[in-house]
Formats: sequence, structure tokens, C-alpha cells
Amino acid sequence: MAKPIKILLSFSLFLLLCLPFTHAQYATEMTVALDGSGDFTSIQAAIDATKAFPDKPITIFIKNGIYREKVKVYAWNTHLTLQGEDKEQTIITYDDHFDKINRGRNSTFHTPTLLVQGNDFKAENLTIENTAGPVGQAVALAVEADRCAFINCDINGYQDTLYVAGEGARQYFRNCYIEGTTDFIFGAATAFFEACTIHSKADSYITAASTPEGIDDGFVFLHCTLTADEEVKKVYLGRPWRAYAKTVFLECEMGSHIAKEGWQKWNAPEDGHTTFYAEYRAQGPGAAPEQRVSWSHQLSRKEARLYTIEKVLRGWSPE
Repeated sequence: MAKPIKILLSFSLFLLLCLPFTHAQYATEMTVALDGSGDFTSIQAAIDATKAFPDKPITIFIKNGIYREKVKVYAWNTHLTLQGEDKEQTIITYDDHFDKINRGRNSTFHTPTLLVQGNDFKAENLTIENTAGPVGQAVALAVEADRCAFINCDINGYQDTLYVAGEGARQYFRNCYIEGTTDFIFGAATAFFEACTIHSKADSYITAASTPEGIDDGFVFLHCTLTADEEVKKVYLGRPWRAYAKTVFLECEMGSHIAKEGWQKWNAPEDGHTTFYAEYRAQGPGAAPEQRVSWSHQLSRKEARLYTIEKVLRGWSPE
């Protein structure tokens, strides 16, 4: 009988040794503070310490400070929230740009200050900026993931400030300030902007959607305010980075800097027939429905009512 008992004891010991690993605990809240009063002094260090594919959401609280670092949320960092203490004083900043990176024709995509690749990401009360200046492509925020939300954030840069990417990816921005010069909101994602301020710093283009063929919606702006620097006189609502670009402005306030034509064709057929550019009840001096290009659309009330968050984001609720 001694041998079976010995085997049983060995098996029990094995289970005990495995138990801590099976039910291992992990931190679901962390704090970053430059002065050392938190768990980490850098945002990236905190992200690197999070559990991959967590069962529970993880929140990283970021105390006020200027964090000069490139930050990457990897694909395995799902269900992660970065929550700043105060938008005006919690700043993630860097200054990479196309020529500085110098990695060939795709250098733009290596420039982001913050790169998000993990699904179910949320950022709140943060300023995310690229301070390279007017030197060409320089991304502040790149989002290459699904079900991502940005609430009360400032996203600052010049050309290519905000890259919203991923075929079929759904992203949401509310009460955000987004500024730039050329194509400063661009990409293939379905992105819904609600009550945001969109600020132009040069005569150029606001959006450059590259909506894939077969995707119902590209960029949707609801109750947004379009502003510009004082010297800016002519800004287009958008031009198609790819032929099936879709962009819609609903009940937005448009400053006098918005070009009367509204849109340009760029990488689309001459008549723009593969794109879908539309507006509904634009207000302000930049609203000129009768002068828009012939291939754009003025939506009816019935058509506009289809652009709900639930419908555009295909059932995902960002709250």
C-alpha cells in the first residue's frame, strides 16, 4: 500500500504547486506618475506589466505630467484603459516624422506618438500630440484595433494627425479636439465623431478616408464644430485616399474656412461616383449646400436618421 500512497501524495503536491498559477491574480489598476508616487514612471512600462488578454478590464491611471515617450498598446493588451488626471496637464508627446524615421515609402506608419493595436481600448482625459511641426507626415495617434473609444481627449499635430485604421474596425471619439493641416483624419476604419472640435491649421483637407469597398460607413461626424486658425481661408471637408471613401457630416457647425465646393475627388473617378460624401443640415458660414460638388449628397431627414451610433458601429456600444 505504500506505493499508491506515495503516488497520491506526489499528485497532491503537484496540484498544490499548480494552483497558484491556475488562479494567479493580476493587477487591474495601476498608476503612472513622473514623480515616482505611482507604480511606474512611464506609461509604456505600465502597459508592459499588464496581463496579456486579461479576463477583466485593466485601467492605468496617469497623473499630470508631460510624458515624452512613444507608447504602444500591443494586440495582446486588450480591454485596456488609459485614464489621465486632467486633459490639459496629462500629455503624451513625441516628434517623429516621415523624414526623421527614414524607413522608405511607408515611414508615416512608424511615426505615431501613441499606437493602439489592442481591441476594446479606451482613452480618457489625455492630450496626445506629435510636435514635429509642419514637416510632412507625422502621426500623433494611430488606432489599428476594433472597439476603441476616446473621450475628452486632445489630439494635436499637423499632417496626418489621426490615423484610424483597420478594415471593418469600429472607433468612437466624443468631446475630443482634433487639429492638423493636411488629411489630418485619415484611414480605413469606421469612425464616429460626436461633439468634437475639428481644427484646421492650414488651407488643405480635413479627411482622407480609405473606406474599403463593401463597408457601409466610413467617417461620421455628428454635432461637431469645424474651426480654423485666423489666416486659414480654404479647407475641404475631405478627399478620397481610396476610391470607395465615405464621409458624412451631420448637423455640424462649419466656419467660413470651409470651401464652397466642399469636397475634392483625388483618388476617385472624375465624377466621384464610387465615393459617398454627404451632409445634413450643416450650419454656419461654411455651409453651402447649393455650391457643393455635384457628386456629393445632401441627405434627407429620413436618410440622416439612419446614422445612429448603433447602426454605424454595427451594434457596438462605446459606453
